Amino acid sequence: MNAVELFVGAGGLGMAVSQAGFRPQLVVDWDRWACDTIRENRKAGLAPFTSWPLVEGDVRQIEFSNIRETIDLVTGGPPCQPFSMGGLHRAYLDERDMFPQAIRAVRELRPRAFVFENVKGLTRASFANYLEYIRLQLRHPELGAKSKETWHDHLIRLEDHETKGRYRGLHYNIVMRVLNAANYGVPQKRERVLIVGFRADTGIEWHFPNHTHSQDALLWSQWRTEEYWDRHKVAKRQRPKDAKGQARARKLAEQPQESPWLTVRDAISDLPDPELQPLLAKAYHDHRFQPGARSYEGHTGSPLDEPAKTLKAGVHGVPGGENMLRRADGSVRYFTVRESARLQTFPDEMLFHGSWSETMRQLGNAVPTKLAHVVVNKVHDSLRGNA
Repeated sequence: MNAVELFVGAGGLGMAVSQAGFRPQLVVDWDRWACDTIRENRKAGLAPFTSWPLVEGDVRQIEFSNIRETIDLVTGGPPCQPFSMGGLHRAYLDERDMFPQAIRAVRELRPRAFVFENVKGLTRASFANYLEYIRLQLRHPELGAKSKETWHDHLIRLEDHETKGRYRGLHYNIVMRVLNAANYGVPQKRERVLIVGFRADTGIEWHFPNHTHSQDALLWSQWRTEEYWDRHKVAKRQRPKDAKGQARARKLAEQPQESPWLTVRDAISDLPDPELQPLLAKAYHDHRFQPGARSYEGHTGSPLDEPAKTLKAGVHGVPGGENMLRRADGSVRYFTVRESARLQTFPDEMLFHGSWSETMRQLGNAVPTKLAHVVVNKVHDSLRGNA
């Protein structure tokens, strides 16, 4: 089955698409640094980058009619700055809003399915009407805006069309949900909205995968069986004080069936501390100490024995101090690129191009590969069963 990946960035979602068994016919991003990351890994022979037909450029200039193969899946994470809590919150007024291009790709390529990802901020009440506008455009992609028609007038026309109940031409059945990556085995509390659609003529019934991991299971392993501390060889005197966590664990009537949330310690404990063990850290690619971390109200870093806070990109992430590890003694330091890649479940073999701040921007914008894999795998299985 064939796929097109838009706004690929560092490749978190794109890797999951390839690993699920789709063959990419086009991979697009405008960002030079992200494209250099992909090219560097392709040069190093790292799959699946070696097979990607990468185009560096503005998706608005892409002619999808040049693709001769039938496309089964379109995926991507349209730039999220218009909806991010750290951005200007301009949505449809923001020229960086690329959802119109995602919708154009669906209209012109007519894929059997699509998967689009964005920040949780897209679901805020202030964007409710625009989110519905996005949903209805994806549901009825051929019903495009007329010349000089405002988005609000177009929304009204789409609502009228939706309420008819009978549709001719291209239309999609859509499900949308906010997923927490920690609930799927990612060592990071990263909430993202996933929009999944299937072309109506496929007749596919689909729902999001069930959670596989939980906070309660982590608390059980920490404060009931203490298996977590034993596995990491953490003595009782070195364990953090977590009165709330212990109280919640005591209230659990039985052991949760899910796997425990993965923590920062789970993700990086085998790596030497780049600040305290700089010589040992040199043996690991992209694992260098970055000075300047400081803690202040609202930016206190990620505790070692919980999933990391959401890695961020831009001024509210890297220089702002949120992409930090908070050690048990309260001291903080920035996560290295390698540690951040692990928190995003990128493979250790993957290389990143650019300065520390530029690379952290790529990582802060990425979809955790493991979360993407869970969703895309299920889409692939549904399409294969429908073929």
